[in-house]
Amino acid sequence: MIVNGPANIADSKPHTARMTLRDDRLDALLGHPVALTILRLAVPNSTVMLVQVLMGLLEVYFIAKLGLDALAGVTLVFPLLALTVAISQGATGGGIVTSVARALGRGEFAEASSYPWYAIGLALPLGLATTAFMYGLGPLIYRAMGGHGASLQISLQYSTVVFGGATLIWTFNLLMAAVRGTGNLRLPVIVVCSGATLLVPLSPLLIFGGFGIPALGPIGGGVALLINYALGTLAYAIYLWGHMGLLRPSPTPPRLALAPALTILKIGGVSAIIAASTNVTLTLVTAYVGSHGIAALAGYGSASRLEFLLVPISYGVGGPVGMVVSASLGAGLIERARRAAWTGAVIGAAVTATIGLVGALLARQWIGLFNDDPATIQAGVQYLHDVGPFFGFFGLGFVLYCVGQATRRLAPSLLGALTRALIAAAGGYLLLRWNASLDLNFFAVSAGMMAFGLIPLSSLMQRVGFEADDISSKRTR
Repeated sequence: MIVNGPANIADSKPHTARMTLRDDRLDALLGHPVALTILRLAVPNSTVMLVQVLMGLLEVYFIAKLGLDALAGVTLVFPLLALTVAISQGATGGGIVTSVARALGRGEFAEASSYPWYAIGLALPLGLATTAFMYGLGPLIYRAMGGHGASLQISLQYSTVVFGGATLIWTFNLLMAAVRGTGNLRLPVIVVCSGATLLVPLSPLLIFGGFGIPALGPIGGGVALLINYALGTLAYAIYLWGHMGLLRPSPTPPRLALAPALTILKIGGVSAIIAASTNVTLTLVTAYVGSHGIAALAGYGSASRLEFLLVPISYGVGGPVGMVVSASLGAGLIERARRAAWTGAVIGAAVTATIGLVGALLARQWIGLFNDDPATIQAGVQYLHDVGPFFGFFGLGFVLYCVGQATRRLAPSLLGALTRALIAAAGGYLLLRWNASLDLNFFAVSAGMMAFGLIPLSSLMQRVGFEADDISSKRTR
């Protein structure tokens, strides 16, 4: 596919405002069959997400060998670290992904090539702000989460190391977003999987010591994590500024405009609220389930491990949907953008619904993998029977959240996420006051998932945000 200009990208010059783009990945975003394009991109995107989850589990495995205090201390830090990654990668990073794809769809090569510099320009202050926030409020947060004694001391040491390098986390994820916005998901797979391979020997080496390297204890895992982010950032920088891909960022910082940065921050800010509301919802559900006893809590914990797969799998589908929608809107291909949104919504809902239904059918076998206590198994089975059939609404809502990033209309997804959190908070509280059964608590969880999926679906049905950019409003397909 040729978009407005000469036939070969090598013939173009980086300073040209609108130029030719001939690239297989851009061709796929704008011209290949929608369903096949989404599925082809979903496989590597899901791989990146799942490998990152496994990297976190790997670190826990090594640190657990240092004892309960070490495990508890690091566990206190993980939710905040996970939230930082989610906000930098999926929220703010989503703003960069969709902005790059939209600019390429319009044929604005120079604009698209400026976004790696926007990534750097945003990563530095946001990373420093994250470091300052955690240095100032981290101790209060960890104490409020129940940290005390040796475990609190370890959490503070680990937090100081990890969040001291928060700028690396932000830079890594925002540069990766610039790469992903071009439709290149192969490089992120290579970088993330290479990092995972590196961490297998590096984490235990730094934690336990060896080969002349002193044992750093729990903070060794944090140091290994930052080394991984630093090397990954370097790999993305070499790729981008070495002009090995579609983008051609200038060697020195250009004059950056305020409007694109504000657009990215607006998308990232609303997306961060949605991500945070999901964490709040899970925390509230855990608290309410815990009021029914330790067996109920243990059963819910075992069952919800299956639910943890929903986010990486849903984002695995939703991320590519956002890319196709963004590029299509930039190119003025409105019907293609809508078709991509509907196709992605169906795929996301179908995949997560299948996980939930299989989990419900094999609930006893799944819970039995983690515990053999009859009361615990019963509670876990009950959760998967009550909530599993509604997993599809979560996948639907998450894909539509990615569509909202692409259309820059995130209000419906925000309303869905906040409604879900409200149901978890108010519904769970009322049921607790009424001494309701565990079944009713789980049905409240299901109702929240339905709200998360159905509220933004109404926006898609009304075509909210599916408008051509002014520069390409006359283009049709």
